[in-house]
This record gives sequence, C-alpha cells and structure tokens, in this order.
Amino acid sequence: MTPARRRANAAQMLDLRPVGYVIGLLVSVLGIAMIVPMLVDIAEGRGHWPVFVEAGLITMLGGSMIALACANGVREGLTIQQTFLLTTAVWLMLPLFGALPFMLGATEARFVDAVFEAMSGMTTTGSTVFSGLDDLPKGLLLWRAILQWLGGIGIIVVAMVFLPELRVGGMQIFKSEAFDTFGKILPRAGQIASQISVIYVWLTFACALTYLTLGMNVFDATVHALTTVSTGGFSNYDASFGTFSGNAEYAASIFMVLAALPFVRYVQLLNGNPLALHRDPQVKGFLLTIAVLVGLIFISIQSVFPHHWEQSLREALFNITSIISGTGFASVDYMTWGPFPVALFFFTGLIGGCAGSTACSIKIFRYQLLFASIRAQLQRIRSPHGIFTPRYDGRPISGDVMISVMSFFMFFTLTLGLVAVALSMTGLDFVTSISGAGAALGNIGPGLGKIIGPAGNFSTLNDTAKWILTAAMLVGRLELMAVYVILTFKFWRA
Repeated sequence: MTPARRRANAAQMLDLRPVGYVIGLLVSVLGIAMIVPMLVDIAEGRGHWPVFVEAGLITMLGGSMIALACANGVREGLTIQQTFLLTTAVWLMLPLFGALPFMLGATEARFVDAVFEAMSGMTTTGSTVFSGLDDLPKGLLLWRAILQWLGGIGIIVVAMVFLPELRVGGMQIFKSEAFDTFGKILPRAGQIASQISVIYVWLTFACALTYLTLGMNVFDATVHALTTVSTGGFSNYDASFGTFSGNAEYAASIFMVLAALPFVRYVQLLNGNPLALHRDPQVKGFLLTIAVLVGLIFISIQSVFPHHWEQSLREALFNITSIISGTGFASVDYMTWGPFPVALFFFTGLIGGCAGSTACSIKIFRYQLLFASIRAQLQRIRSPHGIFTPRYDGRPISGDVMISVMSFFMFFTLTLGLVAVALSMTGLDFVTSISGAGAALGNIGPGLGKIIGPAGNFSTLNDTAKWILTAAMLVGRLELMAVYVILTFKFWRA
C-alpha cells in the first residue's frame, strides 16, 4: 500500500481522540468527587476513608492519563459519529470507575455486583444488589447517592444538547426549544447547561432543607435529596422510604414531580417567561396522568383495605409518583395490594416523565405524539378526502419525527421482549423476568414479585442475569438508538 493510500485510509478512520479526551476529563472529575464521601467517612470515624483515597487516586490517574493521551486530537466540535460514541462511552466508563469503592470498600463486592450497582446509580435506575444498608459506612452510602445525582444532571444535559441533534426517538422536536426561550435565543449550549446545573443544585438544596424541617437528620436528608431530585431512588435504608412516613412522603412526591418536569422550562422561567410550564403539553399530560393513576390506586386500596382515606391517598400518591418518574422509592410493599394495582404499577413504569428531565422510560411526549398520529389516522378513515395532520403543541408533526417515535416504540417493545426472554433463559420466573426487564430498560428501580419487588432486591440473581440487566440499564438510559447505532457496521465506516 502506497503512503498516499495509507494517509487516505487514516483520514477516513473515526478519530477517537476527542472522545477519549472528554471521557478522561469526566473520569477525573468523578475521582475528585470521591473526596466528599472520604471526608464523611473521616468524620464518622470507622476507618473506611482509605478506600476512597485509593479509589480516587486510581480514578483521577486513569482519567488524567486518558485525557493526556488524547489531548493532541482536541478540536472545536465533534462529528455525529463522535457524538454518538461519546454519549454511550461516558455512561459505560464512569460506572466502571464508579464501581471501585464498592469492590474496595466494606461491601467487598464482586466485579459484576459492583458494576451493576454503579450502573444502576449512574443511570438513576435505583435497583440494588446490596442489603444491610443500615450498617454500611456513611461514605459508601453517600457515594451511591452521588452517583445518582451526577447521573441525573448528566442525562438532562445529554437530553437537551445531544439527543435532539442526534435525532433520537423523536427528540429532534425539542431541538429549537433547547435554545429558544419563546423569542430569546440562548447563545450557546454551554449557557443552557450552566443554567440547568444551577437550577438542579438549588432544587436539591431545597429538597434537603425540606426533609430537614420534616424531621430527617442531616445525612438522611442529604442522601434522599440527592436521590429524589435525580429520580434515582437509592436510599440508605433497606426499608427505602418506608423508614419515613407522613409529610415526608408528600414532600418527596412534590420534588419527584418537579424533577420529572422539563428543566428547559425552568430556564425559561428564569429568563422571563412565567407561563413556560403552563404552556408545555408534556407538563399537562404528565400531571393529568398522575392524577388519574393516583385516583385508580386510591379507589383500589380503599376497596380492599380499611385504611384511613388520608393514608390511602398518601401511599397511592407517593408510590405512583415514584414509579412513573422512575425514582423507585417504595414506602410500602404494594405487592400486597392485589393484582390490579400490581399490573397498573408495571404499566405505569413504562410511561415515564417529561423529556429533558431526570425521569426515564418511554416519556410522556412520545405517547402524546402517538395518540396525535392515531387521531389523525382515524379522521382520515372517517373522511377519506380530508387532509388531517397530526399536531403537537399546535404545530404540525413532521414525518421524520413520527418515524423516529414509531421506531422508538418498536425497538423498546422488541428490546423489552428480548431482555425478558434472556432473563427467563437464566432460570428466572415469568414475573421476575418481565418486570426485571421493564425495571432495567425503563430505569425504574424495583421490579415485581417476591425476589426483585419493592420488598426485595437483585442480590440473589445469577451473574448472567445481572450482566443482562446492567446492559439494559445502559441502553434504556440513552434512549436505545444512541447505543444501537454504534453497534452497526456502517457506523464505523467513514
């Protein structure tokens, strides 16, 4: 091969250096974040702090070496290929390094368990393989919460900056909204990401302060604020949010709803548009869905259990909000409520919150687009000569958006089925397999049944099942297509 030919081939190859540079920086930041739980462990005095020193040094050194090795390839922007690869690689690499404290620390977790827990944290899924949480060092418990908090802010930025550009699952419908505050154009993606981060921090602070005023101690309030606003659901108690009751459940429900709303609307509020949330059809649809589901569960509980109406309403509100937002907190074992609530909880988890929030699963806007398309099709059937165009928020829905949404629904359903079948092949029963697949792919947290239900965890699953679920969490968090596209042969061709 001639030198000219080799240079031409090299020019056509995907340049991984810009991707590696960003990943290296983010891994280094993750290592710096380990200082916080280290300080908490020092204050607790149980001698667990050297774990975070060791894990932090490994992480910072590893990230720095990756960044330095790729620094000569830094450019102004990224290509579409590099953006797809970066989006997936970040959520793959950070859990690998984030798993180190679990392997080196008090849990002495095996590699599969540590990666499962870290992936569950970074994807804000909330499924756990650890039990005896009440007795673990505080630093390790805080680290689980920090992973979810970082994953929450990370997915908001990805959803508002990357996914619309990548045209993933209909997210291109929000491409202009990410930078257009009803007439006020934000100059750079960095500015909106910065404002979202400030809002995210203040929302977390407000949540923690609310929990404090309701009787939680500082540590409990901090951990649960981090995992509430990130809609992650990790708790520092085996009983999850069942450790608390009463007004704390109402407060958590409010903040889970706030975290599941589109953060770009909060940015617009700050930029002088007081009606930003009110005008968003996602917000209206999401709140209406919660109200209907809570009403159904409330009626179901009242018809079976002689609870006081306030307790029934509180438990229905908290647990429905927790599942639909993908938080995964549980205040009671709702498996005892009967078959109808259990079935409703399964399908509730597949609804999800709003796009551009920390919530997960299919997202409410995709259902709205789907119903708009169905309504237009029914109108065409009734009036064959009429012209009916599906609309969203008063605007016509373009064909490429509908194709993306339909493709997302198809791939989600197909992936859900394949994951459930794969789990059943590892020896799991039907309920555990299908609910586990939904919990992982929708990043919901708890599944159904005695094993992985709200009163159990994922610790007793076999290693193969844990790896399958770990992969499903990653795929689901990144809206499927962002991962699937890099698995195609043509992606790696220039």
